[in-house]
Amino acid sequence: MSEVRVDPIHTVLVLGGYGFFGARISGALARSPDVRVLIGGRDEAKALQQAAAMGLPPDRAIGIDASANALAQRLAAARVDTLIHTAGPFQGQDYRVAGAAIAARCNYIDLADGRGFVSGIASLDAAARAAGVSVVSGASSVPALSSAVVDRYRSAFETLESIRIGIGSGGRAPGLATLRGVFGVFGYCGKPIRRWQNGAWVQTHGWLDPVRHRFPEPVGTRWLGSCDVPDLELFPTRYAPVRTVSFHAGFASRIGHFAVWLGARLVKAGVISSLAPFAGALHRLSGWIEPLLSDQGGMFIELSGIGRDSRPLTKCWSLVAAQNHGPHIPCGASIALARKLAAGVALPRGAYPCVGLLSVDEYLAPLSELDIREVTPEQA
Repeated sequence: MSEVRVDPIHTVLVLGGYGFFGARISGALARSPDVRVLIGGRDEAKALQQAAAMGLPPDRAIGIDASANALAQRLAAARVDTLIHTAGPFQGQDYRVAGAAIAARCNYIDLADGRGFVSGIASLDAAARAAGVSVVSGASSVPALSSAVVDRYRSAFETLESIRIGIGSGGRAPGLATLRGVFGVFGYCGKPIRRWQNGAWVQTHGWLDPVRHRFPEPVGTRWLGSCDVPDLELFPTRYAPVRTVSFHAGFASRIGHFAVWLGARLVKAGVISSLAPFAGALHRLSGWIEPLLSDQGGMFIELSGIGRDSRPLTKCWSLVAAQNHGPHIPCGASIALARKLAAGVALPRGAYPCVGLLSVDEYLAPLSELDIREVTPEQA
């Protein structure tokens, strides 16, 4: 990456800047002296409230509609250098916002974890290169952090055969919009998922295929179910000749996890077409039982294969979050990338998934004030 300092202040517009993730990203970037943060969203009153809560002047709040035809003109008029798109869920979205950023010649970063959305971002590559901007999709726990972990330990293997990834959440119930977006739970619950297993594509179903994983203490053992994330599409090629790539996730509440599992079974059996109509009820259930649940959550990545000494090798990396700080983890990549851009570090031009752009340390640096810690293979 080369140094291309142009302006001492880098303007970052956080789209959805008053939402669950957007508020955290805005707050972190507002503390960076070389970043000018704009808080954007459809509801200008909420944007103004968020700006005031952060001690920013009213002109840092912008009422802006991501679906508006004039989005590119608004970005250009606001002299946005980098747009961070947090307004998910991204499953089912098109690339209208990224296209507007390209037209306005500003960089684009999103927090998408939708498999098709992230893996398909390369369709904008030619346009992004022609505009001289960077369009980065998937700046989140997956695939940004997960790929950084695999990259860190890949050299220890002569042959990497298996990549297992999982996330167990803490007990805090996020907002309903966030709950709809996290892992696309209501979009593909009970629906077929294509997964790379034993060197071939096989079919499983969303939030089925249950497994139990023991996270480092104090998180402990959690039930997890299959989820559809970008890693399932990207990693078989990026880490070829890996033979198996899997991703599972689960909740702090066994009752909540069972409810989603049961819904997935009903969808798979054709009894109901989707779990989406029950999103509100599940959210209320989460809120009722939240005080009874652990505030601990975790993420693990387990790599298996043949080591450099030609012997079987397994390395398991974990991240443990307490005090319900786990939901902050997806914010690390966009903060780190925006700070790089503000410091004059140019990202590769073009449109691509967020893999190979950050080290684990760079990803976690913006989260250093939170109760989040790594458990490396050496510590396990």
